[in-house]
This record gives sequence, C-alpha cells and structure tokens, in this order.
Amino acid sequence: MRRLTVLAGAFGATLLMSSGAFAQVPPDPNNPNEAVPDAMNPPAYGETINTENAKKVAAAAIGEAQKRNWNGFCVAIVGPSGDLVYFERQDNCQFASNGISQQKARAAARYRRPTVVFERLLGKGDFFAYLPTLGNDFIASRGGNPIVVAGKVVGAIGVSGGSGSQDDVVSQAGAAALK
Repeated sequence: MRRLTVLAGAFGATLLMSSGAFAQVPPDPNNPNEAVPDAMNPPAYGETINTENAKKVAAAAIGEAQKRNWNGFCVAIVGPSGDLVYFERQDNCQFASNGISQQKARAAARYRRPTVVFERLLGKGDFFAYLPTLGNDFIASRGGNPIVVAGKVVGAIGVSGGSGSQDDVVSQAGAAALK
C-alpha cells in the first residue's frame, strides 16, 4: 500500500510540474465566439404579464392563424421567469405541441431573444455546438418570441403546431399585440 501511495504521489508531482499539459488553448481566429463585444445591453425584465394581457396576446396569435386559414396551433404565454401564465390550444393541434409551445415560450423569456436565433446559430456549424448544453430551456426551433412592453421583457409567447415559419408568423403576431 505504501508503495502505491508513493507512486501516486510521484505521478501527481510530475503532473503539477509539467505545465505544458495544462497550457491554455490558443484562440481560433475562425471562431466567432472568440470576439469580445464592446457592449452588452439586453432588455431588462419587467413586471410579469397579467392574465388579461396574456389573453390579448394569445387572441392576436390565434387571430393571425385563423386569418391565414391555419388550424392546429398551441399558444403558450409565460412570464419573464418562464412560468406559464396562459395557454390556448386550437382543436386540431397535435398533442406534442402542448409542451413544445411552452418550451419555446420559456426559452424566449429566459434568454430574452427569439428562439429562431438559436436555430440560426446551430446552422452556422461546429462553433455553436455548445448550445444544446445550455440546459432544459434550450430549444432551437422558431416560434418563441419575447413580449416586450416599454423596453422590458414582460413575458414571451411560444407557438407550435405548424411548420417553423408558420409557428414564427403566429408567434410574432401575438408578441406584437401589446406594442
């Protein structure tokens, strides 16, 4: 046992003295994540959207779908924390879209950006492969948009049930309802 302890200690000392093994990785000039922005000014969070306004947002979204003769959407409205405030489902909506719409809304609220941003970044290649490691809130599917009132994020809308572009059109119509 003593021999094993001495051997382990010697190995540990060797690792500590060989700093080359722990050198920093040099920056990759091709990686857009290496650039350090000059400023960062995301919109502040505001008071949580109330039920009355959440219903207006959902009504605008469903109204846009009906105007286009689209039937089959789930619409979720969340507060800035991503907690559900209001949910509406058209009769023909697929069951999977119940949860997907809520996940899109949650991601748009918590990250303070449309979910299409993640979709586009993943499409840019390996430098953005880390995005799925952001956690359970991450979703790279369009249809989630923040609801901004007076420059503050008061919630978000998530729409699912159509193609990604249909979800986004309906979601944007809902997000614009309180402007």
